[in-house]
Amino acid sequence: MELAFPKGFSVGDCRELLDRVRGISAGPEGGAAGDVSAAVKTQDIIVRPETGGDVKAIDVVNLSAFEGEKEAQLVTLMRQLPGFVPALSLVAELHGRIVGHVLLTKVPLQKDGGRASKALALGPMSVVPSQSHRGIGSVLIKAAVEQARGLGFDAIVVVGHPEYYRRLGFEPAQKWGLSCNLRVPEDAVMALELQAGTLQDGGRAVYPDPFSKIF
Repeated sequence: MELAFPKGFSVGDCRELLDRVRGISAGPEGGAAGDVSAAVKTQDIIVRPETGGDVKAIDVVNLSAFEGEKEAQLVTLMRQLPGFVPALSLVAELHGRIVGHVLLTKVPLQKDGGRASKALALGPMSVVPSQSHRGIGSVLIKAAVEQARGLGFDAIVVVGHPEYYRRLGFEPAQKWGLSCNLRVPEDAVMALELQAGTLQDGGRAVYPDPFSKIF
């Protein structure tokens, strides 16, 4: 899969910028589990939808938070799809610098009888290693949940660390008999109802093709 970066900006350019943000390997909050940095004040963090001017900074965040380039490529590919909604791609700013990013993607939630619900997939979620384990990831996810609820979506599905997402209100998808089309362990699939009863009949969340390059 070839990554199409914005004109005039390459993977090499990203790598040069990584000197400012490069740290330890990513964990649930975008850093290693052993990082014990102090929490930042919530009021110091600004979460907002991405703008065209944020593209390079978001690439840097994802390249620094994950091993390899697949997550950065995924965000770039999703941004190019017709169904991409900028209001569902959120960045976290700390003192004017983008230090985190989370993407919400529309996914069909297929149910028996051909019914479908308005669902979203959460991810990738990333925080630069230098700011990991300070609560920024949690702030991003909570903001994403409120954004999704405000836009009238019914549920959010995520593939990730069960213990981490459970603390943020997500529950095992198996509880509702919910599955997805990715090749991941069942217990890694979590879900959150935004509208009560949305998931009671189970179903199958169908991720767009680019996600199969990651999972």
